[in-house]
Amino acid sequence: MSRRRLDSRSGLPGGLLGEVQTPITLEPVESVYEVTGELGRGKFAVVKRCMEKSTGKMFAAKFLRKRRRGRDCRAEVVHEMAVLELARNNPRVVNLHAAHETDHDIVLILEYAAGGEIFDHCVSDELLPEAQITRLIRQTLEGVHHLHQTNLVHLDLKPQNILLTSQSPPGDIKIVDFGLARRLGVAGELREIIGTPEYVAPEVLNYEPITTATDLWSVGVIAYMLVTGESPFVGDDKQETYLNVSQVNVDFSRDSFSRVSELAVDFIRKLLVKAPEDRPSAAECMSHPWLWQQQLCLSPEPVTVRHFRERSCGTKWAAPPEDPEDKENFRDSPHTHAKRFRLDEETAAAGDGDF
Repeated sequence: MSRRRLDSRSGLPGGLLGEVQTPITLEPVESVYEVTGELGRGKFAVVKRCMEKSTGKMFAAKFLRKRRRGRDCRAEVVHEMAVLELARNNPRVVNLHAAHETDHDIVLILEYAAGGEIFDHCVSDELLPEAQITRLIRQTLEGVHHLHQTNLVHLDLKPQNILLTSQSPPGDIKIVDFGLARRLGVAGELREIIGTPEYVAPEVLNYEPITTATDLWSVGVIAYMLVTGESPFVGDDKQETYLNVSQVNVDFSRDSFSRVSELAVDFIRKLLVKAPEDRPSAAECMSHPWLWQQQLCLSPEPVTVRHFRERSCGTKWAAPPEDPEDKENFRDSPHTHAKRFRLDEETAAAGDGDF
């Protein structure tokens, strides 16, 4: 027995989607899959590795609680399924294979990414070389661009929500955990305080309209952490983290970036700007030469930021003449210097990592 429509309400608030095409079977998960171990856990979800008995193929089973804090959250689970269905043709997004329902959970059977989270590479003693990092960021942008073309915003992009198809060498990326994703244009302007403190954009904290640019801020944070192993905005508590974000207190000191290329710094700086309209789109980001430096290095001319500015046709990337008095993004604040990335288990909303 299965159900295709789990929520009959119309006009769901805040960009939530209310209909799914994937059948929701009431057949026990254990009758179809052999559950072999836990992959990850959040406040309202647990993800387990499972093997399909008929084929031997590996999947990830995400058990999503239907009631949270005494509230019926079926609509949120249905919405996450609907978003995954809209992103089904996106090769950078984890694929939804099937769904089951129990008394307490809806279980999403998802594509299995064996390489784990890129978070592991942010906290590793040996960071990835930039050539590997640019490939991962480029693929992330491909996935984000595909989402944005269908008016979807993820709103919880972070290293824990970007998986790898293989671990060593790092495989291709798969974006996961769409519990906070929203469809823009469904019900006017979208304003919500949602996300994870270290990655959330200033406009979210200020309760200003959310746009596709909100995801691009998070891409900038991820790029910063991959090249430095540090979190740009994390404070001693949430309030300090929020203050760092709202004031864009980000450290580009020589200690943190001594081995980071000029192009990488330029890429990150252009994304970590307070005004959403000043951030480049995902498509414009993909034209940045940092992401293609291996190819550009074949040119006899050295690849520098000046070289990039002359060749770039994206106005978002154009830089004004440098003002020696304007050093807001380069200050050596004692609150932001050498901040090691840490996992904050509490988020500003009920989002859970998939794996």
